[in-house]
Amino acid sequence: MHTSDQLKPQTARIEIHSFETMTLTDKQFLIGGQESVSARIGAELRLPAAATRIPAVVLLHGSAGIGANVDRWADELNGIGVGAFLVDSFTGRGIVQTVTDQSQLGSLAMIVDAYRSLELVSKHSAIDPSRIAVMGFSKGGFAALYASLKRFQRMYGSADLEFSAYLPFYPACNTMYLEDEQVSERPIRIFHGAADNYVPVEPCRKYVQRLRRANAEVQLTEYAGAHHAFDNPLYSPHRALPDAIITGDCVRQEGTAGDIINVATGEKFRWTDTCVKRGGTVGYDAVATAEATNAVKSFLSQTFRR
Repeated sequence: MHTSDQLKPQTARIEIHSFETMTLTDKQFLIGGQESVSARIGAELRLPAAATRIPAVVLLHGSAGIGANVDRWADELNGIGVGAFLVDSFTGRGIVQTVTDQSQLGSLAMIVDAYRSLELVSKHSAIDPSRIAVMGFSKGGFAALYASLKRFQRMYGSADLEFSAYLPFYPACNTMYLEDEQVSERPIRIFHGAADNYVPVEPCRKYVQRLRRANAEVQLTEYAGAHHAFDNPLYSPHRALPDAIITGDCVRQEGTAGDIINVATGEKFRWTDTCVKRGGTVGYDAVATAEATNAVKSFLSQTFRR
C-alpha cells in the first residue's frame, strides 16, 4: 500500500477557501505592484485529526498546477499532525498550465499568493500563526524560495507575520535580484535533483554559496540521478516534455525600473531569447522521494517544536 493511502484517514477535515490576491507581471512586482490586477484564487485546507492550534504548511504548485505530488505531500503532512493549505494559483486566473507558456503568469506573482495565504491561514482558529511554513515545487518552489527575501516581504508581506521556514523543491535560481542575499533569518531548505535537465541545480548551488557568505540559514540537498518533479508518482516511467519552456541556460539579473536583463545580451530578457529552449524530462524517483520525505518531516518536527 502506498504511504499516502495509509495516511488519508488522518485528514479529518477539508475546507475550501478563496481569497484576494494580485496578478502582476514580474516588472510590476519588482516596482511595487503598480497597475496590478486583482484576482481571487482558491485553496484547500486539509486538517488532521484532533486539530487545535496546530502548525501548517502552505503548498505552492508547479507549472502543471496542483498534481499528485502536492496531494501526496498534503497527506504526509496530515500524517504528522500538520495542516496543509493547497493553493491553486491558476484556476481563478483562467490558467490551466504554464509549462508551454510561462508568460501567462510571472513566477514572482505567486509570492504574493504565498503571503496572502499566510495571512488567511494565520487567522484560522485551528492553526498556530507562529508555526506556518511554505513549501513549493518548481514554479511554486521559486516562489517559496524568494518569498524569503526581506525586500519582497516589506513590499507585499505583513509586518507582523512571517513564514517559520521555506522549503523549495527544484526551484529556478538563475535570476539575480537586487538585495537577494538579504533573506529571512528563518531556515531555508532547498531540495533538488542532480540530474534535472528541466530546471538545473547549478544556479541554486551558486545562489546558496552567496547566501552562505551572507550568513543565511540555508541548505541545499541534492539527490543523485533524480530528475525534475522527482517526487511526483505519476511521472513513472520518466516522461519527456518536448514543448516545455526551459530557461536553464539563461542568466538573468534585475536591472533598473524592474527590468529583467539577459546577462549574455545586456538587453531585457524576452521569451524569444536564444537561451530559451524547449524540452525537458520529468521523472519519479522513489528513493529520492523517500529520503526527501523523511528529511522534511524531521526538519518540520524540529522547527515546529514548541
